[in-house]
Order: sequence, then C-alpha cells, then structure tokens
Amino acid sequence: MDLTQQFLNIPDFFTPDLVNTIYRVPYQERAIAAQQWAQRYNIQPANADQKRIGLLLIDVQNTFCLPEFELFVAGESGMGAVEDNIRLCQLIYRNLGIITEIIPTLDSHTAIQIFHPIFWVNKNGEHPQPLTMIDLAEVETQIWQVNPKLDHVVDGDIEKLEQHALHYVQKLSNDGKYPLTIWPYHSMLGGIGHSLVAAVEEAIFFHSIARKSPTQFQLKGDNPLTENYSVLSPEVLDTVNNQTIAQKNTKLITQLLSFDALWIAGQAKSHCVAWTIENLLEEIVKIDPNLAQKVYLIEDCMSPVVIPGVIDFTEQANRTFQRFADAGMNLVKSSDSFCSL
Repeated sequence: MDLTQQFLNIPDFFTPDLVNTIYRVPYQERAIAAQQWAQRYNIQPANADQKRIGLLLIDVQNTFCLPEFELFVAGESGMGAVEDNIRLCQLIYRNLGIITEIIPTLDSHTAIQIFHPIFWVNKNGEHPQPLTMIDLAEVETQIWQVNPKLDHVVDGDIEKLEQHALHYVQKLSNDGKYPLTIWPYHSMLGGIGHSLVAAVEEAIFFHSIARKSPTQFQLKGDNPLTENYSVLSPEVLDTVNNQTIAQKNTKLITQLLSFDALWIAGQAKSHCVAWTIENLLEEIVKIDPNLAQKVYLIEDCMSPVVIPGVIDFTEQANRTFQRFADAGMNLVKSSDSFCSL
C-alpha cells in the first residue's frame, strides 16, 4: 500500500499565520469537527490499522518554538521552528488516516537543576550566565563550584553534591558529549513555555478524536542531577559511587521499535532530536540493524540551534543525520512521497 495515496485535505480552521502564537484550542468544537471529518473521509479507528505508523514529536513546545521564548530554535532562516511547525501541522492533517499514534515529548524542568544558573557559583558567589559552558578543568579548579546553599538537593550533604557535580562533568567529558551547558530557565513545569505550540496541540487533539487514538505524552528532564536531551536516556545515569539516579526509558524504546514505520520530527535537530535518534539507533544496532530502515527523519520539520554571532550547529547536525542515513534511516521532507509499506 502506498501511503501517499491516503493524503487528506487540511481542515479550514488551520491557519498558518497562527502557528507562532498562543491561543486557546476550542476542544469541543474541534472534537465535533474531528468526528465529522472521520465520517466524511471514512477514517477508521487506529486500532484497526494493519500497518502501524508512529509519529514521535520531540519538544514541540513554546519555549523552543515561539520567537519570544527562551530557547527559540531559529535555524538557518531565523524562523526555523515556526516554519517547521506549519509543515508539521499540515503533515498531521494530510496523513490523519494513517498515523496510528502520536507521541509528543515534553522537556520538563524546575528551577534547581544541574544545568541552570542557580546550581553553580564562582568564588565571588556569582552565577554563570546562560549559555556558559562548564568544562571539567573549571570544576576541578573550582572556577565553577556547586552553590553551597543547595546542600538539601542531595540528603543535606554538600560534599556529596560536589562529588556528583565533578563526576557528572567528568562523565560527559569521558563519553565525548557536549560540555555541561548552562541553559536559560526554560520549559518550566506549570509555565506557559512548557506547553505544546497551540497549533500543534490542536492538530494532535484532532488526530486523537478522529482516530480514537490516545496521545502518548512523554515527560523528560525533571531530574535535578542529570540532563535529558534524549527522551530515551538521561545523559548520566549514576553518581560517583555507582548509585543509580536515572534509567533508560525502555518501555518507550520498545514501543517505538514496535511500529511498522516511525516518523520523527521536532526541536532541536542538533540537540534533543539528534540525541533521541542516537539512543534509538544504539538500541537498533543491538537488536537488528535492519530496523533502521523503518525510521523516517522528517528534516523540514526540525531545525538546528543557531545563535547568530555565537554558535551554529547546522553543519554538525547535518553530519550527524548523514550518519543516521548511512545506518539505514530515511531522510525525508514532509512533502515527499515517503513511507510505502
């Protein structure tokens, strides 16, 4: 079956100009419209799908996707995440009849976490500025040290917290990962930045009603002692004494690999998207490298981190995705005729 044969119209209520705004989704109206849409196009409940397609949406949240928020992913165009989400909404509506499940991840933070300014101080008691990168040498020489007022974070023991912080940056260095980046406060639980982009939420809700398919929300990143670029595994899983502080999301890994086809989109291509795919590929290689062939990376529905005059991860992201393609994954665009089963 060529899945491109199933393209549907886009509902009239979808307005591309609203994708970069915050608005209240009129759920009851959309629920009625979705049921009428399903009847009009003979859209069957998702549990009847003979070929199951999963759509993994990584961190399509206001904090990353709206220009006025903390970590807007501008990409090369300067409006990357907004443009990506217009295409993403269109993708969902056009493929409403064949997407079995939608799995949105939600970056979820509180104030006191290892990658936020409050966690660290210099000898003058000053916190690092957002986007400061703290390397191993700077922790070893105490250029940056754990905020002594945070002793309650680990059993009221500041020495234990200091030991973990040193172990943490050492582990990042040994594993060849990015240095510890101090991020602006973002994706704060309970805050508006944590919410999905309204237009994307609306499309997901419409899909859930039309296909009788519960949305599988996945929260990540609320552990104060580690980072979660990837929804599948935190950056560091243990303390200096090999005590477990976090675990892989084995349940989600199993779910993702159970689909006949897995589509992936979201933000940012260079960070949370890349890390998630990396972890998924690691699991695929362990099980069966051929499983990579059923993964579709929708490149025009994601953008790299680009901060003009500061840093540009475009080339690094492109090299990483080429490596994914070399492993058998499919690099596609939302308008392509892809995923024939």
